[in-house]
Amino acid sequence: MDISKTIQDLRDELNQHNYNYYVLDTPTISDFEFDQKLKQLQELENQHPEFYDDNSPTQRVGGTITKNFNTVVHDYRMYSLDNSYSKEDLIDWETRIQKVLGNVPLQYTCELKYDGASISITYENGKLKRAVTRGDGFQGDDVTTNIKTIKSVPLKLKGDYPERFDIRGEIILPYEGFEKMNQELIEIGETPYSNPRNTASGSLKLQDSSEVAKRPLECLLYFIVGNNLNIDSQYHGLEAARNWGFKVPKEAKLANSIEEVFDYINYWDTHRHSLPYETDGVVIKVNSFHQQDELGYTAKSPRWAMAYKFKAEQVSTVLNSISYQVGRTGSITPVANLQPVQLAGTIVKRASLHNADQIEKLDIRIGDTVFVEKGGEIIPKIIGVDLTKRNKESQPTIYVTHCPECDSELIRTEGEANHYCPNFYGCPPQIIGRIQHFISRKAMDIEGLGGETVALLFNNNLVKDYADLYELTVEQILPLERMAQKSAENLVNGVQKSKEIPFERVLYAIGIRYVGETVAKKLAKHYKNIDAIQNASLMDLILVDEIGEKIAQSVIEFFENQENVKIIERLKQFGVQLELVEKFNPNATDKLSGKTFVVSGVFEKFSRDDLKKAIEDNGGKVGSSISAKTDFVVAGENMGPAKLEKANQLKVPIISENDFLAMITD
Repeated sequence: MDISKTIQDLRDELNQHNYNYYVLDTPTISDFEFDQKLKQLQELENQHPEFYDDNSPTQRVGGTITKNFNTVVHDYRMYSLDNSYSKEDLIDWETRIQKVLGNVPLQYTCELKYDGASISITYENGKLKRAVTRGDGFQGDDVTTNIKTIKSVPLKLKGDYPERFDIRGEIILPYEGFEKMNQELIEIGETPYSNPRNTASGSLKLQDSSEVAKRPLECLLYFIVGNNLNIDSQYHGLEAARNWGFKVPKEAKLANSIEEVFDYINYWDTHRHSLPYETDGVVIKVNSFHQQDELGYTAKSPRWAMAYKFKAEQVSTVLNSISYQVGRTGSITPVANLQPVQLAGTIVKRASLHNADQIEKLDIRIGDTVFVEKGGEIIPKIIGVDLTKRNKESQPTIYVTHCPECDSELIRTEGEANHYCPNFYGCPPQIIGRIQHFISRKAMDIEGLGGETVALLFNNNLVKDYADLYELTVEQILPLERMAQKSAENLVNGVQKSKEIPFERVLYAIGIRYVGETVAKKLAKHYKNIDAIQNASLMDLILVDEIGEKIAQSVIEFFENQENVKIIERLKQFGVQLELVEKFNPNATDKLSGKTFVVSGVFEKFSRDDLKKAIEDNGGKVGSSISAKTDFVVAGENMGPAKLEKANQLKVPIISENDFLAMITD
């Protein structure tokens, strides 16, 4: 057997599958089959290091640590674009162009302006050589190891490509991935990211490339520069890049007049909200490269391109006050309390100010008239201050120095944006927040006990940590406000029933910082019980699949705290599940192996959770949303219309629960 050929054939096949999946969005094999082939390639490469290739598909998982990013000079300068905010601006721009070109027929390429982090990637002989951030346009940071982890970036090109060229684009974070990342942060008590663009940009400068690999980043390419390209226009360049294997947005369109440009702008000004990415405008380019060369550049921008910025819905209102919220991990979040104002169809009364740096940067003061937008069209944010309306006697905002709840002096770790209250066991919102997290649906799911009741129990000195819940009696609870006999009994019974909750959910519930649902499952499966986790060394923890140093250090610190150890011991005494019970399932099969299902609607023979469990018990995977990766939608009564439309659009088979039963019983 020719090992070299076997390895190369596997690499070529996996590169093609990556392209089908992440660029075309039309996978031709299952995730399971892909993983098996990748594992086979990894084993062959380990056995034959002489055939190492840093552009192999196995290198996408990352792992390289970059302490300092080298500065690299761009072969071709990365210019910025002039902005226009009205159609009159574009007409004026066309007039200036025609003066230079002499009133010749013009074509324009219209492309959506994606709001991400600019990148320039160099390819040589069809292989990715380096990737550099925009920087100041003349030079940027070498982030090659991080860019290689992004699946939509080809490591090796196909077709008839130039010997060497640079391709420019944006690293973006789709809304769905952004929301998922934020939900995971919220679940572990961390402050969510403010917007997709900054998160994408920050991802490029993470030192550990394996952390970048975990983020659902995408790379949208749109401009080629180089010598001897054999390409005569922008639109031709987009088509060529798509054929070479790049993810080029399909929304680009050729316009034969400025009126057709306006039609494109009008269409996307309303339809952009249905896109999976953040976009803030349209980029219009003179299509012909020959005409681009004639028009040339100003000191900052190409004369042949213009960015038309969509008008973000923006309102002004008065900042009445700033309050400071304390999260369950002690993180302090400043909140702007606004004079109520309507914005994008909702009444906005509050907006996040993120941290002290943001307040200082914008010089936000109480009493100011501020401009509010929906950041990423999702989160209300203050984008500036109307200084013409500022009271002459106003004073700069002094960020709070002590916890607003317990008066402890706040701390701020070097390199972190947020301030923290260090009074972990004495600060009421932190204590209440940890107990509320403990009882939450994805954790202990205690029936009869909600967030307000937790605060009531704490304020009446009945609980000071979540272990105290297991000592509550009906007699203690009855005197509390809005508590009747039945509700008190339900609460106590709900607490006792939570002793049946499996270990992985208990591990998530106890609230170790950075340990979300997925990490808790990994740790529980690996260590089997709480004692083994407590006794694990830092290096042991790091070696667990998907556990990085930050998570490992947090686990170590949790168990170094004697208060935490005492609480865990009490949970053991109360009979809480702190050991993995691996149940044998005689009905488990692999009939659904490699298949992804999305469940929607109400079912007669299953609860939704039971249906999802049946999918997993038979080797299938449950997806949260319909995509090209979905194999089947199991639909019950009242299936969501959006999911139905998406399934039909993507031609995903829709099956009934009876169809599903037939699949697992045949």
